Amino acid sequence: MAINKIQFQKALSWPEFFEKYGTEEQCKLALFQQKWPSGYRCPSCSNKTYCMVRKKRVLQCNHCHYQTSVTAGTIFHSTNLPLTKWFLAIHLLTQSKSGISSLELSREIDVSFRTAWMLKHKLMQVMKEQEDEDTLSGRIEVDDAYIGGKIKGGKRGRGSENKLPFFAAVQTSEDKRPIKIKLRVIKGFTNAEATKWQRTFLQGQCLLVTDGLACFRSMADKNHSHQREKIYENGKYINNPDFNWVNTILGNLKNAIKSTYKANRKKYAQRYLSEFEYRFNRRFDLGDILRKLLKDSALTPPMSGRLLKIAVNST
Repeated sequence: MAINKIQFQKALSWPEFFEKYGTEEQCKLALFQQKWPSGYRCPSCSNKTYCMVRKKRVLQCNHCHYQTSVTAGTIFHSTNLPLTKWFLAIHLLTQSKSGISSLELSREIDVSFRTAWMLKHKLMQVMKEQEDEDTLSGRIEVDDAYIGGKIKGGKRGRGSENKLPFFAAVQTSEDKRPIKIKLRVIKGFTNAEATKWQRTFLQGQCLLVTDGLACFRSMADKNHSHQREKIYENGKYINNPDFNWVNTILGNLKNAIKSTYKANRKKYAQRYLSEFEYRFNRRFDLGDILRKLLKDSALTPPMSGRLLKIAVNST
Protein backbone atom coordinates (compact mmCIF):
# COMPACT_ATOMS: atom_id res chain seq x y z
CA MET A 1 0.00 0.00 0.00
CA ALA A 2 1.39 3.41 -0.99
CA ILE A 3 2.26 5.75 1.87
CA ASN A 4 0.29 8.99 1.99
CA LYS A 5 2.97 11.69 2.01
CA ILE A 6 0.76 14.20 3.82
CA GLN A 7 -0.24 11.83 6.62
CA PHE A 8 3.28 10.50 7.08
CA GLN A 9 5.13 13.81 6.87
CA LYS A 10 7.42 14.94 9.65
CA ALA A 11 5.79 17.30 12.15
CA LEU A 12 7.30 19.44 14.91
CA SER A 13 8.13 16.95 17.67
CA TRP A 14 8.05 17.77 21.38
CA PRO A 15 11.88 17.66 21.70
CA GLU A 16 12.20 20.02 18.71
CA PHE A 17 9.51 22.31 20.12
CA PHE A 18 11.23 22.68 23.50
CA GLU A 19 14.62 23.11 21.82
CA LYS A 20 13.27 26.06 19.80
CA TYR A 21 10.73 27.57 22.21
CA GLY A 22 11.57 26.20 25.64
CA THR A 23 12.44 29.54 27.26
CA GLU A 24 10.81 32.94 27.47
CA GLU A 25 13.74 34.57 25.67
CA GLN A 26 13.50 32.12 22.77
CA CYS A 27 9.79 32.87 22.44
CA LYS A 28 10.36 36.64 22.55
CA LEU A 29 13.00 36.38 19.84
CA ALA A 30 10.73 34.24 17.64
CA LEU A 31 7.87 36.74 18.06
CA PHE A 32 10.24 39.68 17.38
CA GLN A 33 11.29 38.03 14.09
CA GLN A 34 7.69 37.55 13.00
CA LYS A 35 6.58 41.05 14.03
CA TRP A 36 9.60 42.75 12.40
CA PRO A 37 10.88 40.31 9.73
CA SER A 38 13.10 43.01 8.20
CA GLY A 39 14.35 44.27 11.55
CA TYR A 40 12.92 46.65 14.13
CA ARG A 41 10.92 49.60 12.83
CA CYS A 42 9.55 52.19 15.26
CA PRO A 43 5.71 52.23 15.12
CA SER A 44 5.79 56.01 15.59
CA CYS A 45 8.59 57.35 13.35
CA SER A 46 9.82 54.25 11.44
CA ASN A 47 13.35 54.62 12.83
CA LYS A 48 15.35 51.38 12.72
CA THR A 49 17.44 51.65 15.90
CA TYR A 50 16.37 51.03 19.48
CA CYS A 51 17.58 50.25 22.96
CA MET A 52 16.18 48.02 25.69
CA VAL A 53 14.65 49.56 28.81
CA ARG A 54 15.13 46.52 30.99
CA LYS A 55 13.21 47.75 34.04
CA LYS A 56 10.07 48.11 31.93
CA ARG A 57 11.05 45.28 29.55
CA VAL A 58 10.27 47.43 26.52
CA LEU A 59 12.03 48.56 23.35
CA GLN A 60 12.67 52.31 23.07
CA CYS A 61 13.26 54.11 19.78
CA ASN A 62 16.61 55.91 19.68
CA HIS A 63 15.11 58.77 17.65
CA CYS A 64 11.69 59.64 19.13
CA HIS A 65 11.92 57.56 22.34
CA TYR A 66 8.63 55.79 21.60
CA GLN A 67 8.33 52.65 23.72
CA THR A 68 6.83 49.39 22.58
CA SER A 69 7.21 45.65 23.12
CA VAL A 70 7.13 42.47 21.05
CA THR A 71 3.56 41.77 22.21
CA ALA A 72 2.16 45.31 21.77
CA GLY A 73 -0.36 45.64 18.94
CA THR A 74 -0.61 41.87 18.46
CA ILE A 75 -3.08 39.24 19.63
CA PHE A 76 -0.75 38.82 22.66
CA HIS A 77 -1.23 42.47 23.67
CA SER A 78 -1.26 43.09 27.47
CA THR A 79 -1.06 39.38 28.23
CA ASN A 80 -0.11 38.33 31.74
CA LEU A 81 0.76 34.83 30.59
CA PRO A 82 4.34 33.81 29.80
CA LEU A 83 4.93 33.49 26.07
CA THR A 84 6.06 29.92 26.69
CA LYS A 85 2.45 29.04 27.54
CA TRP A 86 1.13 30.85 24.47
CA PHE A 87 3.59 29.00 22.26
CA LEU A 88 2.68 25.68 23.88
CA ALA A 89 -1.00 26.41 23.21
CA ILE A 90 -0.22 27.24 19.56
CA HIS A 91 1.70 23.97 19.24
CA LEU A 92 -1.21 21.97 20.69
CA LEU A 93 -3.77 23.69 18.44
CA THR A 94 -1.79 23.26 15.25
CA GLN A 95 -0.39 19.74 15.62
CA SER A 96 -3.60 18.00 16.67
CA LYS A 97 -5.71 16.88 13.70
CA SER A 98 -8.96 17.25 15.65
CA GLY A 99 -8.01 20.26 17.75
CA ILE A 100 -8.12 20.57 21.53
CA SER A 101 -10.89 21.72 23.86
CA SER A 102 -10.47 24.68 26.22
CA LEU A 103 -10.77 22.34 29.20
CA GLU A 104 -8.03 20.04 27.95
CA LEU A 105 -5.91 23.05 27.02
CA SER A 106 -6.24 24.43 30.55
CA ARG A 107 -4.83 21.16 31.90
CA GLU A 108 -2.01 20.94 29.38
CA ILE A 109 -0.64 24.46 29.91
CA ASP A 110 -1.63 24.72 33.60
CA VAL A 111 -3.99 27.71 33.53
CA SER A 112 -7.61 28.24 34.61
CA PHE A 113 -10.42 27.22 32.26
CA ARG A 114 -11.39 30.88 31.73
CA THR A 115 -7.82 31.78 30.73
CA ALA A 116 -7.59 28.80 28.40
CA TRP A 117 -10.94 29.72 26.82
CA MET A 118 -9.83 33.31 26.17
CA LEU A 119 -6.47 32.21 24.80
CA LYS A 120 -7.97 29.57 22.52
CA HIS A 121 -10.67 31.89 21.16
CA LYS A 122 -8.10 34.60 20.46
CA LEU A 123 -6.05 32.12 18.43
CA MET A 124 -9.19 30.84 16.66
CA GLN A 125 -10.07 34.46 15.82
CA VAL A 126 -6.62 34.82 14.23
CA MET A 127 -7.36 31.71 12.17
CA LYS A 128 -10.76 33.06 11.15
CA GLU A 129 -9.41 36.44 10.04
CA GLN A 130 -6.75 34.75 7.92
CA GLU A 131 -9.28 32.45 6.29
CA ASP A 132 -11.64 35.39 5.66
CA GLU A 133 -9.03 36.78 3.26
CA ASP A 134 -8.59 33.58 1.22
CA THR A 135 -10.57 32.67 -1.91
CA LEU A 136 -11.27 29.61 -4.04
CA SER A 137 -10.90 29.11 -7.79
CA GLY A 138 -11.05 26.40 -10.46
CA ARG A 139 -13.06 23.25 -9.77
CA ILE A 140 -15.01 23.55 -6.48
CA GLU A 141 -17.34 21.04 -4.84
CA VAL A 142 -19.99 22.86 -2.77
CA ASP A 143 -22.56 21.41 -0.38
CA ASP A 144 -25.07 22.58 2.22
CA ALA A 145 -24.55 21.46 5.82
CA TYR A 146 -25.42 22.20 9.44
CA ILE A 147 -23.35 22.55 12.59
CA GLY A 148 -24.96 21.77 15.92
CA GLY A 149 -27.62 19.24 16.88
CA LYS A 150 -30.80 18.51 18.72
CA ILE A 151 -31.23 20.02 22.17
CA LYS A 152 -33.33 18.36 24.86
CA GLY A 153 -36.99 19.06 24.25
CA GLY A 154 -36.25 20.82 20.95
CA LYS A 155 -37.01 20.03 17.34
CA ARG A 156 -35.21 17.41 15.30
CA GLY A 157 -33.69 17.70 11.82
CA ARG A 158 -33.47 20.96 9.88
CA GLY A 159 -35.92 22.67 12.21
CA SER A 160 -33.66 22.28 15.26
CA GLU A 161 -33.09 25.55 17.11
CA ASN A 162 -29.51 24.52 17.80
CA LYS A 163 -28.48 24.03 14.18
CA LEU A 164 -26.70 26.63 12.06
CA PRO A 165 -26.54 26.33 8.27
CA PHE A 166 -23.20 26.70 6.50
CA PHE A 167 -21.67 26.26 3.07
CA ALA A 168 -18.88 23.69 2.74
CA ALA A 169 -16.64 24.01 -0.32
CA VAL A 170 -13.55 22.12 -1.50
CA GLN A 171 -11.25 23.38 -4.22
CA THR A 172 -9.75 20.40 -6.08
CA SER A 173 -6.92 19.89 -8.53
CA GLU A 174 -7.40 18.76 -12.13
CA ASP A 175 -7.15 15.14 -10.98
CA LYS A 176 -9.81 15.89 -8.32
CA ARG A 177 -7.56 15.90 -5.25
CA PRO A 178 -8.41 18.37 -2.44
CA ILE A 179 -6.36 21.58 -2.29
CA LYS A 180 -8.16 23.79 0.22
CA ILE A 181 -11.56 24.22 1.83
CA LYS A 182 -13.95 26.98 2.85
CA LEU A 183 -16.52 26.57 5.65
CA ARG A 184 -18.80 29.54 6.23
CA VAL A 185 -21.87 30.03 8.41
CA ILE A 186 -24.80 31.60 6.53
CA LYS A 187 -28.32 32.82 7.34
CA GLY A 188 -29.98 30.17 5.20
CA PHE A 189 -29.80 28.34 1.89
CA THR A 190 -31.18 31.23 -0.15
CA ASN A 191 -30.17 32.81 -3.46
CA ALA A 192 -29.17 35.99 -1.64
CA GLU A 193 -26.80 34.14 0.73
CA ALA A 194 -25.38 32.09 -2.14
CA THR A 195 -24.67 35.25 -4.13
CA LYS A 196 -23.03 36.92 -1.14
CA TRP A 197 -20.82 33.86 -0.54
CA GLN A 198 -19.97 33.66 -4.24
CA ARG A 199 -18.85 37.30 -4.44
CA THR A 200 -16.77 36.98 -1.27
CA PHE A 201 -14.96 33.69 -1.74
CA LEU A 202 -14.84 32.84 -5.47
CA GLN A 203 -12.18 34.25 -7.78
CA GLY A 204 -11.73 33.93 -11.53
CA GLN A 205 -13.34 31.23 -13.66
CA CYS A 206 -14.90 28.53 -11.48
CA LEU A 207 -16.70 25.24 -12.04
CA LEU A 208 -19.15 24.68 -9.19
CA VAL A 209 -19.99 21.01 -8.62
CA THR A 210 -23.08 20.64 -6.40
CA ASP A 211 -26.06 18.37 -5.68
CA GLY A 212 -28.30 20.80 -7.52
CA LEU A 213 -29.78 22.71 -4.58
CA ALA A 214 -31.65 25.74 -5.95
CA CYS A 215 -29.39 28.36 -4.35
CA PHE A 216 -26.32 26.73 -5.93
CA ARG A 217 -27.90 26.82 -9.39
CA SER A 218 -28.35 30.57 -8.96
CA MET A 219 -24.57 30.99 -8.77
CA ALA A 220 -24.10 30.17 -12.47
CA ASP A 221 -23.11 33.26 -14.47
CA LYS A 222 -20.52 34.35 -17.03
CA ASN A 223 -17.66 33.53 -14.63
CA HIS A 224 -19.02 30.50 -12.82
CA SER A 225 -20.41 27.41 -14.53
CA HIS A 226 -22.50 24.85 -12.66
CA GLN A 227 -22.39 21.05 -12.75
CA ARG A 228 -25.11 19.10 -10.96
CA GLU A 229 -24.23 15.66 -9.61
CA LYS A 230 -26.65 12.95 -8.51
CA ILE A 231 -26.02 11.81 -4.93
CA TYR A 232 -29.33 10.03 -4.25
CA GLU A 233 -31.00 7.24 -6.19
CA ASN A 234 -34.33 5.69 -5.20
CA GLY A 235 -34.12 7.56 -1.89
CA LYS A 236 -30.68 6.15 -1.04
CA TYR A 237 -27.29 7.89 -0.94
CA ILE A 238 -24.88 6.81 -3.68
CA ASN A 239 -21.11 7.25 -3.73
CA ASN A 240 -20.48 9.70 -6.57
CA PRO A 241 -16.73 10.07 -7.32
CA ASP A 242 -17.36 13.55 -8.81
CA PHE A 243 -18.87 14.73 -5.53
CA ASN A 244 -16.72 12.83 -3.07
CA TRP A 245 -14.36 15.24 -1.36
CA VAL A 246 -16.86 17.70 0.08
CA ASN A 247 -18.69 14.81 1.78
CA THR A 248 -15.39 13.40 3.05
CA ILE A 249 -14.44 16.77 4.53
CA LEU A 250 -17.84 17.13 6.21
CA GLY A 251 -17.47 13.67 7.72
CA ASN A 252 -14.01 14.50 9.06
CA LEU A 253 -15.27 17.83 10.43
CA LYS A 254 -18.17 16.25 12.30
CA ASN A 255 -15.94 13.51 13.74
CA ALA A 256 -13.40 16.13 14.89
CA ILE A 257 -16.06 18.24 16.60
CA LYS A 258 -17.71 15.24 18.29
CA SER A 259 -14.41 13.78 19.52
CA THR A 260 -12.99 17.08 20.80
CA TYR A 261 -15.89 19.16 22.10
CA LYS A 262 -18.62 18.01 24.47
CA ALA A 263 -20.41 21.27 23.68
CA ASN A 264 -19.75 24.45 21.67
CA ARG A 265 -21.86 27.55 21.73
CA LYS A 266 -23.76 28.32 18.56
CA LYS A 267 -22.68 31.96 18.40
CA TYR A 268 -19.01 30.94 18.15
CA ALA A 269 -19.61 28.27 15.48
CA GLN A 270 -17.66 30.14 12.79
CA ARG A 271 -14.48 30.12 14.90
CA TYR A 272 -14.68 26.34 15.31
CA LEU A 273 -15.19 25.93 11.57
CA SER A 274 -12.30 28.29 10.82
CA GLU A 275 -10.03 26.38 13.20
CA PHE A 276 -10.62 23.17 11.23
CA GLU A 277 -10.31 25.09 7.94
CA TYR A 278 -7.02 26.76 8.94
CA ARG A 279 -5.34 23.48 9.87
CA PHE A 280 -6.58 21.66 6.78
CA ASN A 281 -5.41 24.39 4.40
CA ARG A 282 -1.91 24.25 5.93
CA ARG A 283 -1.65 20.48 6.24
CA PHE A 284 1.09 20.19 3.62
CA ASP A 285 3.77 21.43 6.04
CA LEU A 286 3.02 20.41 9.64
CA GLY A 287 6.55 21.31 10.71
CA ASP A 288 5.98 24.97 9.81
CA ILE A 289 2.35 25.52 10.83
CA LEU A 290 3.32 26.83 14.29
CA ARG A 291 5.49 29.52 12.72
CA LYS A 292 2.66 30.45 10.34
CA LEU A 293 0.14 30.86 13.15
CA LEU A 294 2.71 32.80 15.16
CA LYS A 295 3.23 35.16 12.21
CA ASP A 296 -0.52 35.58 11.74
CA SER A 297 -0.93 36.23 15.48
CA ALA A 298 1.81 38.89 15.40
CA LEU A 299 -0.04 40.68 12.58
CA THR A 300 -3.51 40.47 14.15
CA PRO A 301 -4.63 43.50 16.20
CA PRO A 302 -5.48 43.09 19.91
CA MET A 303 -8.91 41.80 20.86
CA SER A 304 -10.42 42.50 24.25
CA GLY A 305 -12.44 39.94 26.17
CA ARG A 306 -15.63 41.94 25.50
CA LEU A 307 -15.12 41.87 21.74
CA LEU A 308 -14.11 38.22 21.87
CA LYS A 309 -17.48 37.28 23.35
CA ILE A 310 -19.47 38.99 20.62
CA ALA A 311 -20.98 36.50 18.19
CA VAL A 312 -18.71 35.95 15.18
CA ASN A 313 -21.16 34.28 12.78
CA SER A 314 -22.36 36.06 9.67
CA THR A 315 -25.89 35.76 11.05
